[in-house]
Amino acid sequence: MLQIRDIIWGLLFIGCAATIQVQITPTQGEISVGESKFFLCEVVGDAKDIDWYDPSGERILPNRPDIFVSRSDEATSTLTIYHANVDNAGIYKCVAKNGDKEAQATVQVKIFQKITFQSAPSPQEFSEGDDADIICDVVSSPPPAIIWKHKGSKIQVAKDVRFRIMGNGHLQIRGIKKTDEGMYNCEARVMARGEIDFRMIKVVVNVLPTIRARQSEVNATADVGNSALLACDADGFPEPTVTWAHNNIVLETGDKYSLNEDGSELVIKDVKKVDEGDYTCIAKNKAGEKAEEVSLNVFVQPKITYLNNQTASEFDEKVILTCEASGDPTPDISWSFENRVFTEGQQASWTRPDKYESLDRNIVVRSHARVSSLTLKNVQFTYAGQYLCTANNSIGQDNQQMYLEVRYAPKILGPVTAYTWEGNPANISCEVEAHPGASVVWFRDGLQLPSANVTNTKIYNTPTISYLEITPESQNDFGSYNCTATNVMGTESKEFLLIQAEVPSSPEIQQVEPFSSTAVVEFEEPDSMGGVPIIKYRVEWRLPGQAWNGRVYDAEEDTTRITIVDLKPETTYEVRMSAINGKGEGERSPASTFKTEPVLGEPSAPKLEVKVQNRGNSLKVNWIKQDDGGSPIKHYLVRYKAKHTSHWKPEIRLPNGSEYVVLSGLDWNTEYEIHVVAENQQGKSEPGILSFRTAIEPTTIPDAMDGVSGLGTGAIVGILIVVFFLLLVGVDVTCYFLNKCGLLMCIAVNFCGKAGPGAKSKDIEEGKAAFTKDESKEPIVEVRTEEEHIPNQEGGGPTEPNETTPLTEPDGKAVKDDNTKGETEVKNATTEVKTVPNEAPQTNGNESKA
Repeated sequence: MLQIRDIIWGLLFIGCAATIQVQITPTQGEISVGESKFFLCEVVGDAKDIDWYDPSGERILPNRPDIFVSRSDEATSTLTIYHANVDNAGIYKCVAKNGDKEAQATVQVKIFQKITFQSAPSPQEFSEGDDADIICDVVSSPPPAIIWKHKGSKIQVAKDVRFRIMGNGHLQIRGIKKTDEGMYNCEARVMARGEIDFRMIKVVVNVLPTIRARQSEVNATADVGNSALLACDADGFPEPTVTWAHNNIVLETGDKYSLNEDGSELVIKDVKKVDEGDYTCIAKNKAGEKAEEVSLNVFVQPKITYLNNQTASEFDEKVILTCEASGDPTPDISWSFENRVFTEGQQASWTRPDKYESLDRNIVVRSHARVSSLTLKNVQFTYAGQYLCTANNSIGQDNQQMYLEVRYAPKILGPVTAYTWEGNPANISCEVEAHPGASVVWFRDGLQLPSANVTNTKIYNTPTISYLEITPESQNDFGSYNCTATNVMGTESKEFLLIQAEVPSSPEIQQVEPFSSTAVVEFEEPDSMGGVPIIKYRVEWRLPGQAWNGRVYDAEEDTTRITIVDLKPETTYEVRMSAINGKGEGERSPASTFKTEPVLGEPSAPKLEVKVQNRGNSLKVNWIKQDDGGSPIKHYLVRYKAKHTSHWKPEIRLPNGSEYVVLSGLDWNTEYEIHVVAENQQGKSEPGILSFRTAIEPTTIPDAMDGVSGLGTGAIVGILIVVFFLLLVGVDVTCYFLNKCGLLMCIAVNFCGKAGPGAKSKDIEEGKAAFTKDESKEPIVEVRTEEEHIPNQEGGGPTEPNETTPLTEPDGKAVKDDNTKGETEVKNATTEVKTVPNEAPQTNGNESKA
C-alpha cells in the first residue's frame, strides 16, 4: 500500500510541475503621490512570455514614460511606477504564457496624498499687542487634523482665551506679547494611515528699542598709538539707530573717532589720558529711545627709563645694578640672569621698600617705588654677562638688557699631560680664560720658547688657546713645560707634562666562539693604553706547532669582537692578539685554543650597516662576512626596493671578497629595504636585512636666467653649453700646467712622450704623523685624504688641533691618498656598485694586512 501511495503522489507532482504558477511581490501596494515603487512578478515553471496589464486592461508597453516593464531573466519581470499620481491607481495583472498554458496574478495599487505643507513660513513677525494670525496651510487625503504646540506642550485653547485655532488651521494669538515669542510646532496627523508631519515656525514679536553695553568698563593703554573699542548692542522694531555722545557732544567719524555701519561700535584712536571718562550709547526708533553708559579707563604701560651697563673687577666688595621704570599702575620690577630670576615679590611703595636676598647672601634685590637695584657682593668672574630687567603691571610689561663686564686675571684650564714619542709631533694646549684678553708665553727650564737653540718647537695662538707643538728628538724633550698668561689684572702660570708614550699591554682574550669556517674572538682592551689611543689590533692564528697567520684590524670605538675567516672545519687552532698604538705594537696575549665546528651547509647572514654618501640619495651598504658554512662564499646577492612598493630592483651579483655596494639614484625622502644574501656551494644564507630613509631633497635655487627677456630657451641652453665648454678647457689647461693632470696631460703622456705625474717626488704622498702602523717595525704614518676631514658642527670648518695633531704639514703640501685602486665599478641605470677584492695574505711571516 505504501508503494502505491508513493507512485500516486509522484504522478501528481509531475503533473503539477508541468503547469505555470505566478506570484507578485509585494501582494499589494500603497504609493504616495510623487513617489516611485516597483513590483516583482515571479513565475514557477517554463514561461515564454511574461506581460503586465494596467487597470484598464491594456498591455503595458516597454516605452511608456510613467510605467516601465523589464524582464530580468526567464522567470521574473519587474513593473516600476515612477512619480505616481492618482491616475495610476487600480489593479495590475501579470500574465505568464507558454503555448496553451497560462497563469496570472494581480496586485492592487492605491495612490494617496501625503501630508503636504503648502504654506508655513518661518519666521512670522508681529508687533507687540497685535492679534497675530500664525499661518500653517496643510493638505492631505483624507484631510489632516492640526495640533499646535509651544515650548514642547500642546496649546490648550480652553485654558487661555487669547489662543484660538481657526477653521483653516491657523493659530490666532490675541494681544500677542513678547513672552509669546518663540518656536511654534504646527503638527498635521492622518489617523487612517498613522501619518504625521510638522513644521517649526519661529514667531518674532517686535517691541520698543532695548540697548546693552558689551562692557560697562573698557581699559585702554595711553601713549602707545593703540585704539579703544566701545560697543553696545541695540534691539527693537523697526531697527533702531545708534549714536554716541561724550560730555553731551555727539561724536562723528573723523580723525579721532570712527563708527561702524550701524553705529554699535565706537573706536577711539590713539588713546590719551584725556580720553578717560563716560561715553553714552543711544538707541532710537519711532517708539522712543534708550541710553547706556560705558566708562573708559586709560592706563600707561610699563617703560624702563634707566638701565646702564656696568663694569667691575673680580673680588670687588660689590657692584650695584639699577633699573628704573614708569607706568600706571606702578610696575613690579624683577631681575634675571641666565636661568635665575631675582624679584622683590610684592608691589613696592615709597613707605615700605621690599627686599629680596639670595640664600648665599651674595645677591640682594631692593625695590623702592619705580626703582629697583640688584646688588652683587664678592664679585666673581662668573657674574659677567647679560642681565635682564623686567617691569610688569596689570596691562603689560617692558624689558631691557644690560651687560655686566667683570675684569679678572687669567685662569688656565685643560689637561696638564700629553703623550707622544720621539719623532712624532704633539700639541700641548694651554686654554686661557681672561678679561681683558691675556698674552701667553711658554717656558722650558726657565727659557722662553721658541728660542734660538730649540728648533723642534712651534707656537700657534687662537683667541683663547695657545698650542705648543713639540717634535721630540730625544729623551731630553720630555718633561715639564710652563705656560704663563698675563693681562692687566694679573698673571697665572701652569706646568704641563710631555710624557713618553709606551706601547700598549696585551689584550685579554675572554672567549672564542667557533663556527665551521670562522671564529669570533671576544676580548677586553689592554689594561694600559700607553698614553695614546689603540688604533689597531693584530689577531694571529695557527694550527698547533705550525707558523702563525695573521691580520690587522682597525680599532673602532668599543671594539671587543673580531671575526677570523677562512678557517677549516673541525680543526683545532691557537689564537693570540696584540694591540697597536701610535708608539708601536705591544706584547702578544697568551694563546687560546679552540676547535672549529663541522660543515654546516649554507653560510650565515651577513651583518649590514649603511653610510650616507655625499649625495643624500645615495647609500653605501657595508657588510661583515659571518660564517661561510664550511665552503667558500661564491658571491653576494643584493636586492633593494622602496618600502611603499612591492617591486624589487634588479638583483645585483657581487664576487666573493666584496665588502660593500653603493646604491645611487634613489628617490629622495624614501624608506628603502635592503637584503644581502651570501651564497656558497651548499646554498644561500638568510638575508641580512637593513632599512634606511634617504634625505629630503635639497631646495633648488630658481634659475636666474628665467627673468631674462629677449632670449629663447634654445639660446639660453646654447650659451650655457658654450660657457661650460670654456670652463672645462680652462680647468684642464690649469690642471696641466699646475698639477700635471687632465685631458691635455693624458695626450701629452700618450702621444708626446711627456713624463706623467708619477715622476713627482714621493714627498707629496707623505701624510701627517698620526696613530697608524704597517706590518713592519718602521715608523708609523697615516695618509689622510681631504675627504676624511671631519667638519665641525657649525658646517664644515677645520677642526682645532689636539695634543697629537701637528699644526703644520710636511713641505706645506696637501696630503692626498689614492684610495680607489683595486676597486671595480658595475653600473646600471639606477645602481652604482663598487667592490673591493680581498687583499692577498703575505706569505713572509704568514701575516696579512687588513
